[in-house]
Amino acid sequence: MLLIYNDNTNPYFNLAMEEYLLKTTTEDLFILWRNKPSIIVGKNQNTLSEINLDYVNENSIPVVRRQSGGGAVFHDLGNLNFTFISCNNNSFSDFRRFTQPIIDLLKTLSINAEFSGRNDLLIDGKKFSGNAQYNYKNKVMHHGTLLFSSHITDLSNALKVKSIKFEGKGIKSVKSRVTNISEHLNNKLDILEFRDLIMNYMHSINHENYFYNLSKDDIKEIESLVENKYSTWEWNFGHSPKYSLSNELKYPGGNIEFNLEVEKGIISKLKFYGDFFGKEDISSLEFLLQGIKHEKNSLIDVLKHVNINNYFLGADIDILISGILGAK
Repeated sequence: MLLIYNDNTNPYFNLAMEEYLLKTTTEDLFILWRNKPSIIVGKNQNTLSEINLDYVNENSIPVVRRQSGGGAVFHDLGNLNFTFISCNNNSFSDFRRFTQPIIDLLKTLSINAEFSGRNDLLIDGKKFSGNAQYNYKNKVMHHGTLLFSSHITDLSNALKVKSIKFEGKGIKSVKSRVTNISEHLNNKLDILEFRDLIMNYMHSINHENYFYNLSKDDIKEIESLVENKYSTWEWNFGHSPKYSLSNELKYPGGNIEFNLEVEKGIISKLKFYGDFFGKEDISSLEFLLQGIKHEKNSLIDVLKHVNINNYFLGADIDILISGILGAK
């Protein structure tokens, strides 16, 4: 098995790295990596229904879709991620097999961790690791989070969705009580020391495991995948399943209700209701917004040429966009 330290903390790069290695490697792999603050959503999720859009925008948090299913998670530099890629033993859904080394390593630190449910690791009934898998041909990729010294408040704020009604086929995240591994240690470690401890443990349990560094060619291919897939709106938001969104907001001119249907990230139907005043027929604005990406910049490109006050007396472009996106 190849053991890979990856010091890159760019979430777009790291998710692309996983796909590149999964599709090109011929040997089993174990990788440790961290992301700067970011939200990683499951492949089958509706991105907007999983995130606190205001918090994400205010804090410039990248939102990235991964290849595997499961729920949305918040990453920061206090969270360590691990990835197994198994080439010749398709053990899809065998979560215990891949999480057992983590449990065994924690036992050496006098931490009694346990596997729970379908894909979680717990300490004293609190979750510190969520796991997911993805199958590719005869290979399986298993990856998990390890909350070590993560900022739990940021985690809850980033994933705290407001009371907007989303309906669709996207897989919803299951919220759990969480804890950091560092809170259960008898002797203090920082996260990089903990990372080294895990990697050395993986080497010690099988001396045929050896270290590998990403080559310049590896990095070039990964960066190409970042540019063409993992950093794009089409993958991270447009890939969401078909969904409907209902939202309502108050502004000085009255109430506006927003009812949208979105497919492949594109607004297919939009209706405005409310007690607002306007001198123009609202149906012309509804028609104008059909076929537009359900994202801020695309809406701005269209609405900057529109006198919003003619349709919603006392409103402006920011109010309208926030309502359409479900941010308020």
